[in-house]
Amino acid sequence: MSEGLFKKLEEVQRKLAERIVERPLEVSKIKTVGAVDVSYRDERARAAFVLCSFPDCELLKQRVVEVDVSFPYIPTFFFLRETRPVLIALGKERPDVLLVEGHGRAHPRGYGLASHIGLVLGIPTIGISKRLLRGTPEGSWVKVGKAYVSVGHLIDLPSAVEVVKTLNKNGYPLPLRIADRLSRGHTSWSGGVNDEH
Repeated sequence: MSEGLFKKLEEVQRKLAERIVERPLEVSKIKTVGAVDVSYRDERARAAFVLCSFPDCELLKQRVVEVDVSFPYIPTFFFLRETRPVLIALGKERPDVLLVEGHGRAHPRGYGLASHIGLVLGIPTIGISKRLLRGTPEGSWVKVGKAYVSVGHLIDLPSAVEVVKTLNKNGYPLPLRIADRLSRGHTSWSGGVNDEH
């Protein structure tokens, strides 16, 4: 990627970050939580979406799609690579809250994949990641178990943390663990809420 294009993308990302809304979400009114994860093999992306009840985390729906990769991997611009497979996996589903395997505000420019998906769909999203990016601002995340939790869109950090703590099983939110397994090629989820997978 040329330096000029890189700078333009950074500027677009910063402008989009200004459109992110952080506000409390009434967690007691949440009925469904979705989760999305994407894995790669060669030049194919395998995206998995799961829909679970909240707070008991009963698996209601699951969908896996495979698509050609349309954008190269570029650190801190993951939203350009993963948005298409995530949106295809979601289809018309709009959960009350969506957990995204990727960063939200916990990003050097305050705008990761979780923020982009939330902005595109107009739904509350939470960014979940196993590690932080270099240059991530302090105060933009909270660690819950093994997960770094950040605001995606239409939720604030305390509400996001409450949702993730409710879903946290064995160190990571169960809906995302299910989506991760499906995206990596497992055909179904047979585990319960205490499954160690």
